[in-house]
Amino acid sequence: MEQIHYQRILAPVDGSKVTARVVDHATAVAKRNHAHLDLLNVVQINQINDGYAKAQSISGDQAYNLVTLTEARLNDLKRRAKKNGLDDVSIHVRFGNPKRVIARDFLRDHHNDLIVIGATGLSSVERMLGGSVTPYVVRNAPCDVIVTH
Repeated sequence: MEQIHYQRILAPVDGSKVTARVVDHATAVAKRNHAHLDLLNVVQINQINDGYAKAQSISGDQAYNLVTLTEARLNDLKRRAKKNGLDDVSIHVRFGNPKRVIARDFLRDHHNDLIVIGATGLSSVERMLGGSVTPYVVRNAPCDVIVTH
């Protein structure tokens, strides 16, 4: 069987318990393939009102603070990957629907050929209300997907 060589690996993270395992797994795959690793957090700002998701308006200062905090957490994960021997790592913060950003938009912009994603980062209530991101990504991403449990 021919071994597949990946060049650009995407690891979407959400700060859940599985985040460290996702980063470690993606780092190991990137090291084996001498690949670039993109660490991505998708910020979804919404609230559930009467069964409908509505965009919650936030000020520019709130958005700036949110991005700054998210970047700090992603930089911690980047240091973790570098400590584990991978130097070619970038961090990214995007706003939007995590399903579409991970499965389509980010890949279109960055040409990733592998996604390493956690089995779930949502609580059972969040999965019921919005659905799990991982099954959507597995079904819709145009590249290979590794699910980390």
